[in-house]
Formats: sequence, C-alpha cells, structure tokens
Amino acid sequence: MKISIGSDHAGFEYKQAFVAMLREQGHEVIDCGTHSADSTDYPIWCIPAAEKVAKGEAEKGIVVGGSGNGEAIAANKVKGIRCAIAWSEETARLASQHNNANVLSIGERMVPLETAKRLIDIWLSTPFEGGRHVNRIEELARYEAGQPMK
Repeated sequence: MKISIGSDHAGFEYKQAFVAMLREQGHEVIDCGTHSADSTDYPIWCIPAAEKVAKGEAEKGIVVGGSGNGEAIAANKVKGIRCAIAWSEETARLASQHNNANVLSIGERMVPLETAKRLIDIWLSTPFEGGRHVNRIEELARYEAGQPMK
C-alpha cells in the first residue's frame, strides 16, 4: 500500500518511527515532512499528506503532531479526506470500520509509541463495514459537493 505521512515538530519522532515501520512492512511511504524537530506549523506538512490521498497518489495517509487535533483539522480541510484521531485500539478500529477514514491522526504526546504503532496496524487492517455506514459517508461527500445531504 502507498501511504503518505506528514507531521509538525511535535510529531517528528513518531513520524520517523512510523516511516521505518511501514517500510519494513512493505508499504511505500511518501514522506511529506517535516524533516527535523525544529518548530514548524502543522498545516505546511499535514495538508500535503492529505492531498496525496485526495489526488489518488496515496491510498491512505497519516498525520502526526503533539495532540493530533490540529493535524486532523488540517487534513480534513482537504476535499475528500475523512481524517480520524486515534488514541485507543477501539478508535483506530472504528475509524476504518465505521468512518472509512482515509487519513489517521495520532498525537505523539498522547499515546506511547508502541501503542501508536499498534493503532496504525489496526487502522490499516480493519475493513470498512459498509452497510448503514455507507449513507453517512455519502452524506459527507454530498455536503462537500454543495448538495443536500439527504
């Protein structure tokens, strides 16, 4: 799978670990930066990671920061992106299963590294359930397109 990833300075260490882990698992990773722990703004790095997914250049994306909140907000500004924040195994599973999230946000200051790696594995391996959730995803797409949700 091709996965884009972006982080600010507060997520830099985890981003580096995630890139290594994903490549070891055989994924192709597009590293959108940042490339150091120097202070920087998350939109600069997270929006391009989300854009790669929206344009079909990556199948999934990951954004990382201190809390994951700003990074998710930035990613969700990109049309076609459904970015979810994960902090537990259940939130990672439901992000895929119910929300068909194509980008995952993780806060480096919120969860231990090994937990964060497990969350990514769960998110990547959990299929979208479909069913009653399809209409909800379609409503989001209709809203984005300026159409009535129902």
